[in-house]
Amino acid sequence: MPHWFNRLAGGRSNAPAERKDFAGHSVLSLSQLGAASWSNRGFASLVNQGFARNPVVYRCVRLIAEAANRVPLVIEDNGRRVDEHPLATLLGRPNGRQSGGEMLEAVFAYLQTAGNAYVQAGVVDGEVKALFCLRPDRMRVVAGADGWPLAYDYTAGGKTLRLRQDVEPVPGVLHMALFHPLDDHYGMGPLEAAQTSLDIHNAAAQWNKALLDNAARPSGALVYSMAGGNLSADQFERLKTELEQGFSGVSNAGRPMVLEGGLDWKTIALSPRDMDFIEAKNAAARDIALAFGVPPMLLGIPGDNTYANLAEANRALWRQTLIPLVVRVAEDLSNWLSPAFGGAVIKADFDGVEALAEDRAALWARVGGAEFLSDAEKRAMLGIGA
Repeated sequence: MPHWFNRLAGGRSNAPAERKDFAGHSVLSLSQLGAASWSNRGFASLVNQGFARNPVVYRCVRLIAEAANRVPLVIEDNGRRVDEHPLATLLGRPNGRQSGGEMLEAVFAYLQTAGNAYVQAGVVDGEVKALFCLRPDRMRVVAGADGWPLAYDYTAGGKTLRLRQDVEPVPGVLHMALFHPLDDHYGMGPLEAAQTSLDIHNAAAQWNKALLDNAARPSGALVYSMAGGNLSADQFERLKTELEQGFSGVSNAGRPMVLEGGLDWKTIALSPRDMDFIEAKNAAARDIALAFGVPPMLLGIPGDNTYANLAEANRALWRQTLIPLVVRVAEDLSNWLSPAFGGAVIKADFDGVEALAEDRAALWARVGGAEFLSDAEKRAMLGIGA
């Protein structure tokens, strides 16, 4: 349990400092906190049932991660944008196996699925030389006596690596976690909030598949007339076997049933129309999209299309979901890495986003028409350096 009174009093842990190695050198880790505590299932199970098996979840995560990754991150040094900078080089090629876009795409995707993401940074001779995105389910917070994270344990292949926070030139781990009202350390991802609707959508798909496998007919019952006496155990088993082998499955779809004397077929299940099967599935899909902040229109989900067209729905996605996500990630990266790069700042550049071109043009028109502003003030409002 965190010692909240010590935390409020500014207490610090007396745990001894610990060094770590990365390929013979000290290691620095930037990460988004993982190992989220799900309400009734683990991260791996939720990802398998959602991202790996549900097309709505898969498309929501891919749409957000890929679109957010299209926003370039630029470097500002002393208030001026610079293209040639060590921090820009690091973000462009964080490690020998990934491009900057691949790493950031993983960060955005982990935020949507786990609510946490981690990026480890390799430090060589006191300089940050590499960044690595780590799986959040392998991370665990090591809290100090004051309740704040003292270190993070990364477990893989039966071995655990401790990534300390009290290291130079920057803390060992940067934790980016989506807000969770009941957890002090771990975040809550949209996939966790959507898990009830995810179960409904998956169950509807499984029911539809089972219906097709059973000749696309609801189940029923063979009723035996009591006037003919009771069926013997052998007769009951024979009828059951013949019914399953001769009239179940796709290959037997539409095959007529010939009943012997005293037998009658009664349908006892609700039809898809009675269950409003299609609408229930679409409602679950809309709830999943709602949790991720993606307009259902962009996913091809019918119903509740409140936007006039796809262009307006796309702008809503950027305004309400993508811009806040990208700005937050850029700010977290900047606050973590800036001390190691002479105070250089990382910012997101939305000028090239096609979906926001109309908004940008309107801003330029308003600022350009404000004659009472000086040129310097106009440039500042437009985010342009002097």
